[in-house]
Amino acid sequence: MNRLSTSELPQPAPRSSEPGQLAVEILERLKYRIGKDPKVAKPHDWLTAAILVARDRITDKWMDSTRKTYATGAKRVYYLSLEFLIGRLMRDAMTNIGLMDEMRDALASLGVDIDVVAQLEPDAALGNGGLGRLAACFMESMATVDVPAYGYGIRYMHGLFRQQMADGWQVELPETWLAHGNPWEFERRESSYEIGFGGGVETVNIDEEVQRYVWKPAERVIATAFDTPAVGWRAKRVNTLRLWAAQPIDPILLEAFNAGDHIGALRESNKAESLTRVLYPADATPAGQELRLRQEYFFSSASLQDILRRHLQQYPDFTSLPDAVAIQLNDTHPAVSVAELVRLLTDVHGLDFEQAWEITRRTFAYTNHTLLPEALESWPVPLFERLLPRHMQIVYAINAKILIEARRQKHATDEEIRNISLIEETGERRVRMGNLAFVGSHSINGVSALHTELMKETVFADLHRLYPDRINNKTNGITPRRWLMQCNPGLFGLVREAIGDEFMDNTEALQALDAFADKADFQESFAAVKRANKVKLAKLVQASLGIRLDPSAMFDIQIKRIHEYKRQLLNIVEAVALYDQIRSHPELDWVPRVKLFAGKAAPSYHNAKLIIKLANDVARVINNDPAVRGLLKIVFIPNYNVSLAEVMVPAADLSEQISTAGMEASGTGNMKFALNGALTIGTLDGANVEMRDWVGEENIKIFGMTAEEVAKARAEGHNPRAIIEGSRELSQALSAIASGVFSPDDRNRFSGLVDGLYNHDWFMVAADFEAYAKAQREMDQLWTKPASWYGQAIRNTARMGWFSSDRTIRQYAGEIWSAG
Repeated sequence: MNRLSTSELPQPAPRSSEPGQLAVEILERLKYRIGKDPKVAKPHDWLTAAILVARDRITDKWMDSTRKTYATGAKRVYYLSLEFLIGRLMRDAMTNIGLMDEMRDALASLGVDIDVVAQLEPDAALGNGGLGRLAACFMESMATVDVPAYGYGIRYMHGLFRQQMADGWQVELPETWLAHGNPWEFERRESSYEIGFGGGVETVNIDEEVQRYVWKPAERVIATAFDTPAVGWRAKRVNTLRLWAAQPIDPILLEAFNAGDHIGALRESNKAESLTRVLYPADATPAGQELRLRQEYFFSSASLQDILRRHLQQYPDFTSLPDAVAIQLNDTHPAVSVAELVRLLTDVHGLDFEQAWEITRRTFAYTNHTLLPEALESWPVPLFERLLPRHMQIVYAINAKILIEARRQKHATDEEIRNISLIEETGERRVRMGNLAFVGSHSINGVSALHTELMKETVFADLHRLYPDRINNKTNGITPRRWLMQCNPGLFGLVREAIGDEFMDNTEALQALDAFADKADFQESFAAVKRANKVKLAKLVQASLGIRLDPSAMFDIQIKRIHEYKRQLLNIVEAVALYDQIRSHPELDWVPRVKLFAGKAAPSYHNAKLIIKLANDVARVINNDPAVRGLLKIVFIPNYNVSLAEVMVPAADLSEQISTAGMEASGTGNMKFALNGALTIGTLDGANVEMRDWVGEENIKIFGMTAEEVAKARAEGHNPRAIIEGSRELSQALSAIASGVFSPDDRNRFSGLVDGLYNHDWFMVAADFEAYAKAQREMDQLWTKPASWYGQAIRNTARMGWFSSDRTIRQYAGEIWSAG
């Protein structure tokens, strides 16, 4: 195929970035794109005008990147993820194209404060937590390291719910980030695809030997693309985040409308829009499960149709697909893509099953993010077959191929066959999406060294024995642009002044900061930056919750999804025990401490929502008890999102990473905190293991059971009651919680939580309590020695360079994708 060289392509004219010229462009966008005179423009108008100016510059780079990819025939990476927790984009994009300072000056010349208008940008809550934020970091890093890439996901109208508190209980409200449009995105009406559901499958005889299968769906919707540019550092490359919106084929049933059924006439529109209305609809009901599966198939099918269309624009057939395309499945949510690609290649493009299967397996790679059985999705066979009848046939065909191979070539036992099978046979038959993703991929990676080894030993043990070369590790990372340069400008400036600019392009150059860790003047400057960040967070808490915080206290922060394995409950119980000790021993020199929590619980996760209520009930009692003398405060900040994290992470003195060992795949919050100069208290779990290796055992506080010890305790019969009764502080704290000390309006509110600790303690809260409490008192002692504390904090910042998502992406590109 003849291709133009990059030099032959038309190049965009250079744009001036002088503040004066920028101010002219801002006024032009304000007038012609928004229709406002500067005299009457509101802050949100100035925000949109500034974004449009930046977007125009980014678009030049975006088109240049696309031309370059076509011209060179570079391999493309497609990242399929149900979540992209991108947050606000203005600072990120303007920083990466080097426009932030000039834009600040240009707006100032027009009487506009960029910091004020930037706060008005909606926080795009298109994710639930670490999985979605990782996908956002990866998009930025793929552009930064010059990997041609598309991210594919869903353009949720409401995204993750907005969390409010009603008497301490979580209340879910719709997140309206798209209420006034999104100035960053471009609608691509030409990139629209039909997506089918239900119906039946017919067999068509092509000749005497060849049959084709034709799926005739009962329902169809249209997936339409909306593109957002993903800008790399220094705008080396701009990639594409393509999100799918659902539209009906017939927006209104006019006959029904004219007959007076005005609501029924819109049922097709409502049904289509429900696909992309909300991230993670509650799946406690059959209807919720069906909607979740519909969402996953909707975006997977649209993405694959788009990928195949683009491939045929450059290549004559699909034999070259694995060499030109790498598709990464971000967890099991897009796993149905394996069956869908086989369907498209066989039923639509005429390949035989063996060809299609070989192409599929060589093209896909799968990232596993969890060892929790409930998170390794599976679907009831009747639901799957009713909704996706052709895919059910393909799943059975793949299963037959895999099981016959396992039995004949690998001599698998009956038990191994049961574990390898794509169909769960114990109890209700279910389609195992984790197994489907595994067998349909040439690479399966974990996201930390420990997690990867546990994958081999637990959830994928038999598949690993069958395919011993497929599992590999790619430890997660974070983008230092968002999580240091932008969220912590004080620390960024201090580091830059100390060691120069190399770390801005190579994060591992932060190691040079080690030389400053014990220098008194640098520690003083470092402490001043930390205090300023704490003051900022304290002002936010005062304004939103009316709680006054002392910035000189230790800020002890746990922010993440609320889940029992993440053990916010352990943190709260220890706070209650500390409360009792402070009241009982007022003569001791207690370290002032503020425990801050934030995070959302899944709407149907009762215990997680109860833990939020407990945190708020405990906070109400402790914060208002004069006997505590302000030495301990508890704060739960509602509606945790990326923007809130950008304030809380730089303000943390102590980072809580206390999951039950063996249950956290990696974590990325742990990396963000340490990079920003917080010390970590945590279990030997997920990426904490590698963080300990990089920052040094003396600069991180590890406590509690190991993953092996947790597994052994569960297998041998853990006796939490004996542990609780043998610990005075723990038993008294649990007694206070269970008896209603913190819930006088409902004394039995938390009895179920406490009973769970006494009777099974699956997440080892009681088992790890004493070790955790001891570790916390050791952190108190360290806090009283500022030189030691800040020396360790500086070393954490200095030694976190390896945990950059740039490094992670380079490993994916070199070891899995063969791209870049």
